[in-house]
Amino acid sequence: MTHLFSGIGAAVTTPFSEGDVDYKNFRKHLAFLKENHIQSFIVNGTTGEGSTLTSEEKTELLKVSLEVSDGQVPVIAGTGSNNTKMSIQASQEAEELGVDGLLVITPYYNKTSQRGLLAHFTAIADAVNIPVILYDVPARTGMTIEPETLRVLAEHPNIVGLKDATGDLTHLSRLQSVVNNSFAFYSGNDDLALPFFSQGGHGLISVAANVLPKEYQEMFESVKTNLDKANLLYKDLFPLLEVLSIDVNPIPVKVLTSFLGFGDYEVRLPLVTLEEVDQIAIIETYRHLIERRN
Repeated sequence: MTHLFSGIGAAVTTPFSEGDVDYKNFRKHLAFLKENHIQSFIVNGTTGEGSTLTSEEKTELLKVSLEVSDGQVPVIAGTGSNNTKMSIQASQEAEELGVDGLLVITPYYNKTSQRGLLAHFTAIADAVNIPVILYDVPARTGMTIEPETLRVLAEHPNIVGLKDATGDLTHLSRLQSVVNNSFAFYSGNDDLALPFFSQGGHGLISVAANVLPKEYQEMFESVKTNLDKANLLYKDLFPLLEVLSIDVNPIPVKVLTSFLGFGDYEVRLPLVTLEEVDQIAIIETYRHLIERRN
Protein backbone atom coordinates (compact mmCIF):
# COMPACT_ATOMS: atom_id res chain seq x y z
CA MET A 1 0.00 0.00 0.00
CA THR A 2 1.09 3.57 -0.62
CA HIS A 3 1.07 6.09 2.21
CA LEU A 4 -2.37 7.28 3.23
CA PHE A 5 -1.03 10.82 3.07
CA SER A 6 2.20 12.78 3.18
CA GLY A 7 2.48 16.11 4.92
CA ILE A 8 0.04 17.57 7.40
CA GLY A 9 -3.08 15.92 8.72
CA ALA A 10 -5.28 17.83 11.14
CA ALA A 11 -6.34 16.13 14.36
CA VAL A 12 -9.69 17.87 14.03
CA THR A 13 -11.41 19.43 17.04
CA THR A 14 -15.09 18.79 17.72
CA PRO A 15 -17.12 21.97 18.32
CA PHE A 16 -19.92 21.98 20.88
CA SER A 17 -22.85 24.29 21.48
CA GLU A 18 -24.50 24.07 24.88
CA GLY A 19 -23.12 20.58 25.26
CA ASP A 20 -24.21 19.21 21.88
CA VAL A 21 -21.98 18.61 18.87
CA ASP A 22 -22.12 21.61 16.55
CA TYR A 23 -22.13 19.89 13.15
CA LYS A 24 -22.61 23.13 11.23
CA ASN A 25 -19.39 24.65 12.55
CA PHE A 26 -17.60 21.30 12.25
CA ARG A 27 -18.43 21.32 8.55
CA LYS A 28 -17.28 24.94 8.28
CA HIS A 29 -13.97 24.10 9.97
CA LEU A 30 -13.33 21.15 7.66
CA ALA A 31 -13.99 23.35 4.63
CA PHE A 32 -11.40 25.85 5.93
CA LEU A 33 -8.84 23.08 6.40
CA LYS A 34 -9.49 21.68 2.94
CA GLU A 35 -9.16 25.12 1.33
CA ASN A 36 -5.84 25.61 3.13
CA HIS A 37 -4.10 22.48 1.82
CA ILE A 38 -4.59 20.05 4.69
CA GLN A 39 -3.60 16.55 3.62
CA SER A 40 -5.89 14.53 5.89
CA PHE A 41 -8.79 14.82 8.34
CA ILE A 42 -8.23 12.78 11.51
CA VAL A 43 -11.62 12.59 13.22
CA ASN A 44 -12.77 11.33 16.64
CA GLY A 45 -9.27 11.23 18.06
CA THR A 46 -7.83 12.75 21.22
CA THR A 47 -8.07 16.30 19.88
CA GLY A 48 -11.64 15.62 18.79
CA GLU A 49 -12.51 14.53 22.36
CA GLY A 50 -13.39 11.11 21.03
CA SER A 51 -13.44 9.58 24.52
CA THR A 52 -16.49 11.68 25.45
CA LEU A 53 -18.38 11.37 22.16
CA THR A 54 -21.24 8.91 21.77
CA SER A 55 -21.17 6.29 19.03
CA GLU A 56 -23.92 8.17 17.25
CA GLU A 57 -21.97 11.43 17.38
CA LYS A 58 -18.84 9.75 16.06
CA THR A 59 -20.79 8.29 13.15
CA GLU A 60 -22.31 11.63 12.23
CA LEU A 61 -18.94 13.40 12.45
CA LEU A 62 -17.46 10.85 10.06
CA LYS A 63 -20.37 11.29 7.66
CA VAL A 64 -19.87 15.06 7.61
CA SER A 65 -16.12 14.60 7.11
CA LEU A 66 -16.67 12.32 4.14
CA GLU A 67 -19.12 14.76 2.60
CA VAL A 68 -16.70 17.69 2.91
CA SER A 69 -13.77 15.61 1.72
CA ASP A 70 -15.66 14.42 -1.35
CA GLY A 71 -12.83 11.99 -2.03
CA GLN A 72 -10.21 14.75 -2.12
CA VAL A 73 -8.88 14.60 1.45
CA PRO A 74 -8.31 11.25 3.19
CA VAL A 75 -10.58 10.76 6.21
CA ILE A 76 -8.99 8.78 9.04
CA ALA A 77 -11.17 7.68 11.94
CA GLY A 78 -9.91 7.32 15.49
CA THR A 79 -11.32 3.95 16.51
CA GLY A 80 -8.89 2.67 19.13
CA SER A 81 -9.60 2.08 22.81
CA ASN A 82 -8.53 -0.20 25.65
CA ASN A 83 -11.28 -2.66 24.67
CA THR A 84 -10.28 -4.75 21.66
CA LYS A 85 -13.81 -5.93 20.88
CA MET A 86 -15.19 -2.40 20.91
CA SER A 87 -12.27 -1.17 18.81
CA ILE A 88 -13.02 -3.84 16.21
CA GLN A 89 -16.68 -2.86 16.13
CA ALA A 90 -15.88 0.85 15.78
CA SER A 91 -13.31 0.10 13.07
CA GLN A 92 -15.73 -2.02 11.05
CA GLU A 93 -18.45 0.62 11.33
CA ALA A 94 -16.05 3.33 10.17
CA GLU A 95 -15.00 1.16 7.22
CA GLU A 96 -18.65 0.67 6.26
CA LEU A 97 -19.12 4.44 6.22
CA GLY A 98 -16.29 4.72 3.71
CA VAL A 99 -13.35 6.20 5.63
CA ASP A 100 -9.90 5.91 4.09
CA GLY A 101 -8.09 4.63 7.16
CA LEU A 102 -8.06 4.12 10.92
CA LEU A 103 -5.99 5.51 13.77
CA VAL A 104 -5.70 2.99 16.60
CA ILE A 105 -4.14 3.91 19.94
CA THR A 106 -2.32 1.54 22.28
CA PRO A 107 -4.56 0.34 25.14
CA TYR A 108 -4.62 2.65 28.17
CA TYR A 109 -5.44 2.19 31.87
CA ASN A 110 -5.55 -1.62 31.78
CA LYS A 111 -2.64 -1.41 29.26
CA THR A 112 -0.99 -4.70 28.22
CA SER A 113 2.35 -6.33 27.41
CA GLN A 114 4.16 -6.21 24.07
CA ARG A 115 2.64 -9.63 23.32
CA GLY A 116 -0.72 -8.15 24.15
CA LEU A 117 -0.09 -5.25 21.76
CA LEU A 118 0.65 -7.71 18.98
CA ALA A 119 -2.60 -9.56 19.65
CA HIS A 120 -4.67 -6.37 20.07
CA PHE A 121 -3.51 -4.59 16.92
CA THR A 122 -3.52 -7.76 14.85
CA ALA A 123 -7.10 -8.56 15.83
CA ILE A 124 -8.23 -5.09 14.74
CA ALA A 125 -6.23 -5.12 11.49
CA ASP A 126 -7.53 -8.61 10.66
CA ALA A 127 -11.12 -7.41 11.06
CA VAL A 128 -10.97 -4.68 8.39
CA ASN A 129 -9.85 -4.18 4.81
CA ILE A 130 -8.54 -0.61 5.03
CA PRO A 131 -5.21 0.84 6.22
CA VAL A 132 -4.47 1.12 9.93
CA ILE A 133 -2.13 3.67 11.51
CA LEU A 134 -0.93 2.73 14.99
CA TYR A 135 -0.83 5.47 17.62
CA ASP A 136 1.83 5.54 20.33
CA VAL A 137 1.38 8.26 22.98
CA PRO A 138 2.91 7.01 26.26
CA ALA A 139 2.14 10.26 28.12
CA ARG A 140 -1.55 9.33 27.90
CA THR A 141 -1.37 5.53 27.95
CA GLY A 142 1.58 4.63 30.16
CA MET A 143 3.10 2.27 27.58
CA THR A 144 4.87 2.34 24.24
CA ILE A 145 5.39 0.22 21.15
CA GLU A 146 8.85 -1.33 21.18
CA PRO A 147 10.86 -1.68 17.93
CA GLU A 148 10.59 -5.47 17.76
CA THR A 149 6.84 -5.25 18.25
CA LEU A 150 6.57 -2.71 15.44
CA ARG A 151 8.71 -4.89 13.18
CA VAL A 152 6.22 -7.72 13.49
CA LEU A 153 3.14 -5.50 13.21
CA ALA A 154 4.48 -3.77 10.10
CA GLU A 155 4.40 -7.11 8.30
CA HIS A 156 0.60 -7.05 8.47
CA PRO A 157 -0.74 -5.89 5.07
CA ASN A 158 -3.24 -3.49 6.67
CA ILE A 159 -0.87 -1.85 9.17
CA VAL A 160 0.77 0.92 7.16
CA GLY A 161 2.02 3.57 9.57
CA LEU A 162 2.61 4.89 13.06
CA LYS A 163 1.72 8.16 14.75
CA ASP A 164 4.69 8.61 17.05
CA ALA A 165 3.91 10.92 19.96
CA THR A 166 6.71 9.67 22.20
CA GLY A 167 8.69 12.89 21.69
CA ASP A 168 11.84 10.76 21.44
CA LEU A 169 13.74 11.10 18.16
CA THR A 170 16.23 8.41 19.16
CA HIS A 171 13.31 6.03 19.59
CA LEU A 172 12.13 7.07 16.11
CA SER A 173 15.51 6.04 14.68
CA ARG A 174 15.19 2.64 16.33
CA LEU A 175 11.71 2.20 14.86
CA GLN A 176 12.81 3.33 11.40
CA SER A 177 15.58 0.75 11.44
CA VAL A 178 13.17 -2.20 11.67
CA VAL A 179 10.76 -1.31 8.82
CA ASN A 180 11.12 -0.34 5.18
CA ASN A 181 10.28 3.04 3.66
CA SER A 182 6.81 1.93 2.60
CA PHE A 183 5.86 2.18 6.29
CA ALA A 184 4.84 5.75 7.16
CA PHE A 185 5.85 7.68 10.28
CA TYR A 186 3.77 10.64 11.38
CA SER A 187 4.77 12.83 14.29
CA GLY A 188 2.23 13.48 17.00
CA ASN A 189 4.23 16.38 18.47
CA ASP A 190 3.79 19.78 16.82
CA ASP A 191 6.87 21.15 18.56
CA LEU A 192 9.08 18.42 17.05
CA ALA A 193 7.72 18.66 13.53
CA LEU A 194 10.83 20.10 11.87
CA PRO A 195 13.40 17.64 13.32
CA PHE A 196 10.92 14.81 12.72
CA PHE A 197 10.61 15.77 9.04
CA SER A 198 14.37 16.19 8.76
CA GLN A 199 14.80 12.68 10.12
CA GLY A 200 12.69 11.21 7.35
CA GLY A 201 9.21 11.43 8.85
CA HIS A 202 6.41 11.32 6.32
CA GLY A 203 4.19 13.91 7.99
CA LEU A 204 2.50 15.22 11.09
CA ILE A 205 -0.89 14.60 12.69
CA SER A 206 -1.21 18.05 14.12
CA VAL A 207 -3.19 19.92 16.76
CA ALA A 208 -1.97 23.36 15.70
CA ALA A 209 -2.89 22.66 12.07
CA ASN A 210 -6.50 23.19 13.14
CA VAL A 211 -5.69 26.90 12.86
CA LEU A 212 -2.44 26.88 10.83
CA PRO A 213 -2.90 24.24 8.12
CA LYS A 214 -1.21 26.17 5.32
CA GLU A 215 1.79 27.17 7.45
CA TYR A 216 2.50 23.63 8.60
CA GLN A 217 2.18 22.22 5.09
CA GLU A 218 4.54 24.93 3.84
CA MET A 219 7.10 23.93 6.47
CA PHE A 220 6.85 20.27 5.51
CA GLU A 221 7.34 21.01 1.83
CA SER A 222 10.25 23.38 2.54
CA VAL A 223 12.30 20.77 4.41
CA LYS A 224 13.36 19.12 1.14
CA THR A 225 13.75 22.28 -0.93
CA ASN A 226 14.72 25.15 1.36
CA LEU A 227 15.77 24.20 4.86
CA ASP A 228 16.50 27.81 5.83
CA LYS A 229 12.92 28.74 4.99
CA ALA A 230 11.64 25.76 6.99
CA ASN A 231 13.74 26.82 9.99
CA LEU A 232 12.45 30.39 9.86
CA LEU A 233 8.86 29.20 9.73
CA TYR A 234 9.48 26.80 12.60
CA LYS A 235 10.87 29.66 14.70
CA ASP A 236 7.82 31.77 13.88
CA LEU A 237 5.46 28.99 14.95
CA PHE A 238 7.24 28.04 18.15
CA PRO A 239 5.91 30.76 20.50
CA LEU A 240 2.37 29.70 19.68
CA LEU A 241 3.23 26.05 20.28
CA GLU A 242 4.62 27.01 23.68
CA VAL A 243 1.44 28.79 24.73
CA LEU A 244 -0.73 25.96 23.38
CA SER A 245 0.96 23.68 25.93
CA ILE A 246 -0.52 25.65 28.84
CA ASP A 247 -3.08 22.91 29.46
CA VAL A 248 -4.02 19.48 28.18
CA ASN A 249 -4.99 19.16 24.51
CA PRO A 250 -7.49 20.24 23.09
CA ILE A 251 -8.36 22.84 25.73
CA PRO A 252 -5.93 25.53 24.45
CA VAL A 253 -6.37 25.06 20.69
CA LYS A 254 -10.14 25.31 20.98
CA VAL A 255 -9.63 28.90 22.12
CA LEU A 256 -8.35 29.55 18.60
CA THR A 257 -10.86 27.47 16.67
CA SER A 258 -13.55 29.48 18.46
CA PHE A 259 -11.68 32.74 17.77
CA LEU A 260 -11.67 31.87 14.06
CA GLY A 261 -15.42 31.28 14.09
CA PHE A 262 -15.60 27.50 14.23
CA GLY A 263 -17.96 27.18 17.18
CA ASP A 264 -18.22 28.25 20.80
CA TYR A 265 -15.34 27.79 23.21
CA GLU A 266 -16.58 24.61 24.87
CA VAL A 267 -15.05 21.31 25.95
CA ARG A 268 -16.69 18.33 27.59
CA LEU A 269 -16.07 17.28 31.16
CA PRO A 270 -13.76 16.20 32.64
CA LEU A 271 -12.03 18.91 30.57
CA VAL A 272 -12.73 22.53 31.50
CA THR A 273 -12.06 25.76 29.63
CA LEU A 274 -9.15 28.07 30.39
CA GLU A 275 -9.35 31.19 32.50
CA GLU A 276 -9.89 34.37 30.47
CA VAL A 277 -6.34 35.63 31.03
CA ASP A 278 -4.93 32.48 29.42
CA GLN A 279 -7.40 32.68 26.55
CA ILE A 280 -6.26 36.23 25.84
CA ALA A 281 -2.60 35.18 25.89
CA ILE A 282 -3.24 32.46 23.31
CA ILE A 283 -5.21 34.77 21.02
CA GLU A 284 -2.62 37.52 21.22
CA THR A 285 0.21 35.11 20.43
CA TYR A 286 -1.74 33.82 17.43
CA ARG A 287 -2.46 37.36 16.22
CA HIS A 288 1.22 38.31 16.44
CA LEU A 289 2.15 35.22 14.44
CA ILE A 290 -0.33 36.00 11.67
CA GLU A 291 0.83 39.63 11.56
CA ARG A 292 4.45 38.53 11.18
CA ARG A 293 3.53 36.05 8.48
CA ASN A 294 1.63 38.70 6.52
